[in-house]
Amino acid sequence: MNRLHSVLPFLRWFPMSAADIGADLLAGITVALILVPQSMAYAQLAGLPVVFGLYASFVPVIVASLWGSSSQLHTGPVAMLSLMSAAAVLPFATPGSPEFIQISVMLALMVGVLRLALGLFKLGAIVNLLSSPVIVGFTNAAALIIGSSQLSKIIGVPFPRSDFYLADLWGVVRQVGATHWPTLAFAVGAYVLIVLLGRIMPRLPGVLVAVVLATIISAAIGFEQKVEVPLTQVHVPGEVAAIGAYAATAGRIDALTREIAATNREVARLERAGGLDNITRAADIGKALRPLQHERALLKAQNNERRIALHALRLEGVKTPAGLDFYAYGKVPAGMQGDGKAWRFARVADGTVTLSAGGAVVGAIPTGLPGFAVPELNGRVMLALLPAALVMALIGFMEATSISKAIATTTGERIDASKELVGQGLANIAGSFFGSYTVSGSFSRSAVAARTGARTGLFAIVSALVVVLVLLFFTPYLYALPQAVLAVIVMMAVFSLIRVAPLVRAWRVDRVEALIGLVTFAATLWMAPAIANGILLGIVLTLIAYLFKRMKPRAEIVAYKADGTLGGVRAHGLAAISQTVVPVRFDGALTFASVAYFEDVVLDVIAGFPRAQAILIIGSGINSIDASGEEKVRELAKQLHDAGVELYFSGLKHQVLSTLERTGVVDECGRERFLPNKEQALQTLLARYPDSS
Repeated sequence: MNRLHSVLPFLRWFPMSAADIGADLLAGITVALILVPQSMAYAQLAGLPVVFGLYASFVPVIVASLWGSSSQLHTGPVAMLSLMSAAAVLPFATPGSPEFIQISVMLALMVGVLRLALGLFKLGAIVNLLSSPVIVGFTNAAALIIGSSQLSKIIGVPFPRSDFYLADLWGVVRQVGATHWPTLAFAVGAYVLIVLLGRIMPRLPGVLVAVVLATIISAAIGFEQKVEVPLTQVHVPGEVAAIGAYAATAGRIDALTREIAATNREVARLERAGGLDNITRAADIGKALRPLQHERALLKAQNNERRIALHALRLEGVKTPAGLDFYAYGKVPAGMQGDGKAWRFARVADGTVTLSAGGAVVGAIPTGLPGFAVPELNGRVMLALLPAALVMALIGFMEATSISKAIATTTGERIDASKELVGQGLANIAGSFFGSYTVSGSFSRSAVAARTGARTGLFAIVSALVVVLVLLFFTPYLYALPQAVLAVIVMMAVFSLIRVAPLVRAWRVDRVEALIGLVTFAATLWMAPAIANGILLGIVLTLIAYLFKRMKPRAEIVAYKADGTLGGVRAHGLAAISQTVVPVRFDGALTFASVAYFEDVVLDVIAGFPRAQAILIIGSGINSIDASGEEKVRELAKQLHDAGVELYFSGLKHQVLSTLERTGVVDECGRERFLPNKEQALQTLLARYPDSS
């Protein structure tokens, strides 16, 4: 039965009582009321149409609940991985485009395979590479990036996209004067409503209430107010020219993107084919990518500025027999009656310009369930995405296990990290075949599930079935939902992740580690949207600091303090015990990384105590020794003996002493050189080597 449960973990749910089923039904429906609006908001954060958030809330949720380890963990779209997915895919395609969707789904498959592999090989401990300050620094920066990325939707202005997020954000801040006040009113109203309901009626799903009310009001007042007209019906020569330049540049950017993608595919094909000629051709073709990428970056920057300038212009409509003609706002020709609305540029395609006098709404959402489709794979893009996929796999795993363990402290359920990795991996793999992007465990939805009494993973399946009903029957009713409301939902979710106290505590414990956390924070902000690079830098710095500590462990000459215990001579300002017997505490492993430092410590003692006859290494802090350490002890003992100084050890742990015994070092040096404890060692040595001074 235990083996069967390891293969089919969901069997542990059974037998289920009527009370269990009732509790899971209630928890599942409650979670679904949060899941539907959240998933749509997070899909936009991932640069995808909102329907892909609903796709990610269907198959992955069911698979993760069946094969996961925690009964209360809810899997699905989450803010952190949504932003990381968008940042990883952005260099390869335009957000919302078919290519962007295809790469996002492929990335989900990559993350799923990595998580599954980590789980099957029980490599969950690799997450230990992420130290607490690094995680906090990265999370704080990512939360700021995610939250601030929604500012443009809150105030109703365009968000320029480039490879430098801080410059993009400044582009939004520059447009504060062009704020669309009705959009801001929806955002503020949704925020106030969610906060008030959370305080007054916490059991009511405030997010869902805000979404429903905002959608009803938006539809009633005609919030969107959008019109499509031929560019010839815009009678402002300067704006027509700017729109034409914008459209031409956008077309060139799309062409460059396709050319770059085709070049990448050809390079990947040649590399797979192998052979010197193919590899040489691949290298030659690859050289052509850099100027194309440079040109695309320049054109994107130019169009970002054009987009901001076009949005700042205002037009006024005039009804004519042909439809609506547009003139500069307030400058309608004499004898014509303007509609009094301030129309703004929204987009242009095929000579047709879209103008808006209202705010942005979700728009049409496809009805129906996602179909089965094998994700399209692109070898070169996969290779470029691998670092981001690995970081996303680790971050998502860490997020899911930390949530599960937090809930397990109240439920008493045993969490198996490897099983959770398998469940999360299978969820992403299966989801990628049904149009899902990368998913992970959600803290907010899991907390709601635990609070409402979920007893088994059945609650997650119930929430997924509610999403199915929404996809089948209710998507048309979400058309008028203001995007500003979804932006508020994202902001409220991610700003709650910001924590300063852990970094303050880390500063008190280990300033180097705290500095690495601060560097990770700054690097993540600076490198955005490629935020995975920020945490990779944090991991590298953590490993370097760890190796440096291993190379130079704590080592100090000790002497008696007033209370009779031993303390560091330098740390406590103590006088040396003797000039002939020098006790040295060495708190680190004797391995290849630290043997050079160990030798330096001993030689420094000889230099500082020229009359020394015995050096005692207090080795209770030496936990391990390798071949390099054994060889160094052998050599050092012989060199010191030839110089008239004897090397002694006290308090060596069993594993260290037994290694030295097996290799013959104990017999070569003399068993009397290895004493059981520091007290006996000092007493013996001080008597054997008296200090006449």
